[in-house]
Amino acid sequence: MLTIGEFSNICRVSTKTLRYYAEIGLILPDEINPENGYRYYSINQLEKMLLINRLKAYSFSLEEIKLIFESEERMDEMLFTALHKKKKEIALKVQKFEDTLHQIDRDMANLERGRSMMSYMEEIDVQMVEIPVMYLLSIRKNILEHEFSEEYGICFRKLSQKMEEKKLSVAAPPMVLFHSDEYSPLGLDTEFAIPVKEYVTGTRDFAPGLCLKTVVRGSYSQLPSVYTKQIEWAKREGYENCNALYEVYVTNPAEVSKEKELVTEVYYPVRKKVPEALKNRKALQSV
Repeated sequence: MLTIGEFSNICRVSTKTLRYYAEIGLILPDEINPENGYRYYSINQLEKMLLINRLKAYSFSLEEIKLIFESEERMDEMLFTALHKKKKEIALKVQKFEDTLHQIDRDMANLERGRSMMSYMEEIDVQMVEIPVMYLLSIRKNILEHEFSEEYGICFRKLSQKMEEKKLSVAAPPMVLFHSDEYSPLGLDTEFAIPVKEYVTGTRDFAPGLCLKTVVRGSYSQLPSVYTKQIEWAKREGYENCNALYEVYVTNPAEVSKEKELVTEVYYPVRKKVPEALKNRKALQSV
């Protein structure tokens, strides 16, 4: 048997942490002396503690580790599934760090050339296009920012099922429309939609008309810069927003292994802005 101090030294875990693990039922002492309360661990428990340490190094929470241990006979199966999921999460984080490093390199290069760190905005292309009326099969709901990825999958699965039931044909890639300008406590007013060829009960028409269009290749982290460039372009050229901003997902994020393979089209519906003087004149005439 090992004292709690010996067990602590071997596994590089503080005695305070071991006591906490015992409180939550993660790993209990093999024996507790009833007279003095001294805790003892068996040699066999060393591997379990090492496994806990390894899973923590993989960013597993204590709750996740406890669930794995509680699976008992299915432990290896659960471990494999959990590790597979965690590997994907870590790979995504690594990719984001690599993207951040590349972005830092580009920013430093611009500064070395005497250019502004924000000069990358000049490379964002904004085109004016006319988009015809389309028919949408959609789901509209308020979404909190952290829920978006999950809701994206849920809503489009439901829409795909509806399309099969109604025997509808896809007319264009899936899209998401944003109907509110800012987040409320209930979330952002969001509409997940699939353009279809048929106009039937349960679908609606959407007429974006004149739009500013930007094609984004790569990470969605670029989108705020695109929105900013489009708004600046509209203001400079005398246009204003007149309908829901929307994004078209040319590539399905669920089917892409690397962010650089993503292709997204961002549309900002606009109309020519009426000068304030003309607005006031019309207002007076209507009185």
